Amino acid sequence: MNNMKRSRLALVLFAAGVFLSFSFLSCDKTGSSEIEGVEDVILTDAPYVPPPITRTHPTKVIVNLETQEVVKRLADGVEYVFWTFGGSVPGKFIRVREGDLIEFHLHNNPSSKMPHNIDLHAVTGPGGGAASSFTAPGHSSTFSFKAINAGLYVYHCATAPVGMHIANGMYGLILVEPKDGLPKVDKEYYVMQSEFYTEGNYGEPGIQPFSQAKAVDENPSYVVFNGSVGALAGDNAITASEGETVRLYLGNGGPNLISSFHVIGEIFDQVYGEGGTKVNQNNVQTTLIPAGGSSIVEFKCEVPGTFILVDHSIFRAFNKGALGMLKVSGGPQIEIYSGKQKDEVYLGNGNPSEALLKANLLNGAPDPNKKMSKEELLAFGKTVFSSSCQACHQADGKGLSNVFPPLAQSDYLLKDKERAIATVIKGLQGEITVNGKKFNGVMPQQVLDNIQIAAVLTYVRNSFGNKTDIVTPQEVEKVRGK
Repeated sequence: MNNMKRSRLALVLFAAGVFLSFSFLSCDKTGSSEIEGVEDVILTDAPYVPPPITRTHPTKVIVNLETQEVVKRLADGVEYVFWTFGGSVPGKFIRVREGDLIEFHLHNNPSSKMPHNIDLHAVTGPGGGAASSFTAPGHSSTFSFKAINAGLYVYHCATAPVGMHIANGMYGLILVEPKDGLPKVDKEYYVMQSEFYTEGNYGEPGIQPFSQAKAVDENPSYVVFNGSVGALAGDNAITASEGETVRLYLGNGGPNLISSFHVIGEIFDQVYGEGGTKVNQNNVQTTLIPAGGSSIVEFKCEVPGTFILVDHSIFRAFNKGALGMLKVSGGPQIEIYSGKQKDEVYLGNGNPSEALLKANLLNGAPDPNKKMSKEELLAFGKTVFSSSCQACHQADGKGLSNVFPPLAQSDYLLKDKERAIATVIKGLQGEITVNGKKFNGVMPQQVLDNIQIAAVLTYVRNSFGNKTDIVTPQEVEKVRGK
């Protein structure tokens, strides 16, 4: 080969090399689709979320998750044999990036009595991974999948009987972050609703077995956030500061009910409907989350206070446990929310007419012109209690664990009559101790007249195992005037 040909060949090879190098560098700058490196995934228990992913390339991610069958608290005095992913309900939060290759290791603890598997709704493949992950006690299974679709996905056990495995606590969330990530926020939390079907009714003590009949009839004893009554209330409340933006990753493990998720006193600035990666609605009050589905909501905390998380199918919140708290710290923002500005007696347009008075008497209200006996106060007080107090404090006066304090044999209620009257008149906010246990919630002011307050306090202070003196309308008037 002469020198001329050698020079031309060298030039061609050099140009080809430059082109290949340029192409490789360009691919790196825009985000290579090739898998680079290996890392172990960070797993967290609810309500906490692993940190956002900052890398700009897909990688091989190793997930180790163990199924365990454990006895844990469902409510105060109530235990349940939970079947779990990682020892907690809901299961661990998994966070990966779009394009990652996930190598999944499912381990079934040797103490388990049942085989388990996992169906991740983020998987494109038979059974969402269930077909490859059936694992007997004391064994491990491994399979891999590529996270080709970004979004927030439910995972759950899909071993027969599938409904029983889910109903016993086997569900969680996996977030596949978009390649470009999600917008930055100040706080992120993991909240998952689900139902429990127990042989005993709500609050019935002891270790409660699973009820197949209730599950088939879709009649849960409990509807809760994060696996138990009070898991997000009191000392377990999630927190933020005034001015911060909060993102909630919401899931619904079901197995049966749709969630109507709502935060009392907040509006969702943005909602990523059904767990997708695009905002599909703004300024939302309540968002639906189907069983086996998810949603992402974001909102800015403009004012301080305790904000209540509920399933707005409202009896689930106050009678079955679907209630949590977000505590926002900060100073008053009067231009946004004033708080109570005035409290004064309202008597309507003059004195009640004779016809109205007769109607009230027919409905059980006492005659305000007559002195009331203890029996009359008790009878009328029971009516007031059922309409104004029972939803929170329950028909038996035992309240809700970690949320609403008991009235039954309550030292706080019985020790100081004036304090009890003032609590009903003015409401209560902040930490109190009842029977040695701390509660930190909000009791709104009750819009009741003096007779109603006297009657309901007489009823409460002489029911549920309580036995003390009556409360008179005159005593209520005296406290109201202070």
